[in-house]
Amino acid sequence: MLVSLYLSSLLTLFFVMLIASGLSGLLFLHPRIPLSFVRIHLVIVALPPLVSLVALANSSVNGGVGPWYLDSLAWLMAFFILAIGLIIQRFSVRYLMGDRSYRKYFTLFTFTTGAASIAWLSADLRFMIISWGATLIGLTFLIRLNSTWKVATEAAKVSSRLFILSWVSLLIAMIWLFQVTGQWQISSALTTESLAHLGSWERTGINLLIILAVIIPAAQWPFQRWLIESIVAPTPVSAIMHAGLVNAGGIMLTRFSPLFNGDIASIILLILASISVLIGSGISLVQVDYKRQLVGSTIGQMGFMLIQCALGAYIAAIIHLILHGLFKATLFLQAGSAVRRFEVSNRVNERSSYLWIIAGRILGLVAGGAFWLIAPGEGYQLISALILGWSLSVSWTQLVAFGEGRIGRITGLSFLGGAALIYFIIHNIFYEWLHTSVFQSVQPPMSVVIIVVCLLIFGSAIGTWGVRNRSSVSFAVLYLWLVQLGEAKPKSVESHPNYLKQYLS
Repeated sequence: MLVSLYLSSLLTLFFVMLIASGLSGLLFLHPRIPLSFVRIHLVIVALPPLVSLVALANSSVNGGVGPWYLDSLAWLMAFFILAIGLIIQRFSVRYLMGDRSYRKYFTLFTFTTGAASIAWLSADLRFMIISWGATLIGLTFLIRLNSTWKVATEAAKVSSRLFILSWVSLLIAMIWLFQVTGQWQISSALTTESLAHLGSWERTGINLLIILAVIIPAAQWPFQRWLIESIVAPTPVSAIMHAGLVNAGGIMLTRFSPLFNGDIASIILLILASISVLIGSGISLVQVDYKRQLVGSTIGQMGFMLIQCALGAYIAAIIHLILHGLFKATLFLQAGSAVRRFEVSNRVNERSSYLWIIAGRILGLVAGGAFWLIAPGEGYQLISALILGWSLSVSWTQLVAFGEGRIGRITGLSFLGGAALIYFIIHNIFYEWLHTSVFQSVQPPMSVVIIVVCLLIFGSAIGTWGVRNRSSVSFAVLYLWLVQLGEAKPKSVESHPNYLKQYLS
């Protein structure tokens, strides 16, 4: 009784603060309200994430209150989305000052992040569908924030079509799940007893619909086009996409993890995500536009996140989406000052550097092999071993092998060791929060995992070969194909913002 009262009080306080922030955004739309009110608005917007942080700190108390399920995953996602939203809104106070859509931006931003947080607090399938649809609508309006700019409107059209397909796919899947189980509550619909009513073809059909609903917002191949075209949106909009919007697939698949049992749907997700990793990485390497590089990187990173989900490693996927969201949102906010200096270095020509590079590769191979030997029968361990070995080798090369003298290499080792320590601490904290609220599903067959590993290794080998054979015809074809994949449609490209001509005439 006391637990239920405590959860009800927290939930009531959270929604009061969320409604207050929404009303503040609507009030800011009125032209008589001075622009300085935006700072008061930010104070009000800071209240919902504070409440969710308090709830997360007491996340050992889990339970349902009406159509809401208040476990550690729900509060973590609410805090993550609203906190990043607050930071980006604070950044936008000066960044967008003078924009004719200034007032509308803050209102839409508050609405979108609020709807996204409600979606992951929902225990009722109907509330989740409605909230997620409202989130996609808000994101579409943010993309076309400058509606007088033709390319922004065109990018919003492309995004809206794919978002509608994603949302309708999720809607059909949820209605189908209800028709079979007779339950709208997620916790009731996904119990062993309820899922026993699903035939194998029904489970596969629902899973495929959920996967379609997931890979579109995650900009996975062949639906990556909307994210590429969305770079015409203001940079803060690109940043907020990484707060539970582009990376919402990890949350959604975690919520519906009891449905997935390593069947054909999981295999399809694994293959599509692996292809997306290679395509996204390739786009980020060949593009010269900084925001397009970040978009390509996002496609690849979301592919890795979905691979983790397909292999049943949902806690790892949640950690990935949060850390990636924080990191990528920061990079987008820094996009305006991303001026690179290219300097010729002769460090690679030093014989000692090559010896250190070889040492790093051996260390990566040993570390990856040791990690996999811990549990060789698990597909996730195999891919994790591959990623760990590759990451360690690359990090060693950049931080240690190319270090300036003994001091430089010692500093690189210190950074590498510190990063590893911080990761293990963060991993343990998240595991304590999530291990009671995240279901671990069955993995796909080991043979499929090996095929995916071979695909990733093959893609890496192609990239290495391309770097060493830049003058070949095959490299030129591959390069131009990746450039084309990373470019927007002609309708979404404008060399100069023609909408400004009206102010010059």
